[in-house]
Amino acid sequence: MKTLGFTLISYGRRWTKVNETLEQQEYISGLKKEKIKIRITRISILIAIFALWEIAGDLNWVDPFLISTPSRMIKSLITIYSEGTLLTHIWVTCFETIIGFISGTILGTIIAVLLWWSKFASKVLDPYLVVLNALPKIALAPIIIFWVGNGMKAIIIVALLISIVTTIISVLNGFNAIDQDKIKLLQTLGANKLQILLHLIIPASIPTLISALKINVGLSWVGVIMGEFLVAKEGLGFLIVYGGQISQLDMVMMSIVILSALAYIMYLIVDLLEKRLNAKY
Repeated sequence: MKTLGFTLISYGRRWTKVNETLEQQEYISGLKKEKIKIRITRISILIAIFALWEIAGDLNWVDPFLISTPSRMIKSLITIYSEGTLLTHIWVTCFETIIGFISGTILGTIIAVLLWWSKFASKVLDPYLVVLNALPKIALAPIIIFWVGNGMKAIIIVALLISIVTTIISVLNGFNAIDQDKIKLLQTLGANKLQILLHLIIPASIPTLISALKINVGLSWVGVIMGEFLVAKEGLGFLIVYGGQISQLDMVMMSIVILSALAYIMYLIVDLLEKRLNAKY
């Protein structure tokens, strides 16, 4: 009887494990199907928007000269590409954006670390950060152009200024939001400030850092395009301004669509980085 009882219990445990495994597989399968549905829906909406846009222009529901159409934008794309300048414009804008994005994020994070390190400096500089964050950075562009010249340096600095203050504030707030009891516990165990920063503050602030990166993606593109509007001789911002000046709105809309695609790709890269870090930590 005891042997039979143990056998039944053993079979029962195996059956439970099999059921749990099947439930897990069904759950994972359901998540995959949900992701596929979301992607298909997104793509369908995008196709529908462009199709409706094309139809509205062809049937003159709207003036195609004012808002262009996908087919007109493709023709403009082919024309500029055949001239051999399209890839140059895309590369220039991407390079400026990446440099502005990386420098703004790194410098902003370093300054946030220094302000966290010194509570006195943080309290002294807090109102200045608030003012700088509220100040329209584009207002400083003429001064920056006068200081560093009419070129790529000015554009990168404008992009940096737009993202750096937001990075400082968001990262510093993330540092200050760490549970003080955990900090006191490490201090009790003899940890110094550098050890607390490396082993508690930064690992616990990974979500805040990723959030700052996502914000900086958009801010960097805004800063670069603003700078290119003012001083560029190359880049997608230059194409937008030039297209408006010569009444080639197909060129303008084409440049905007390319910008949207590039910004989305950059956001996907940051999102992939977030997944990798979440898996690691």
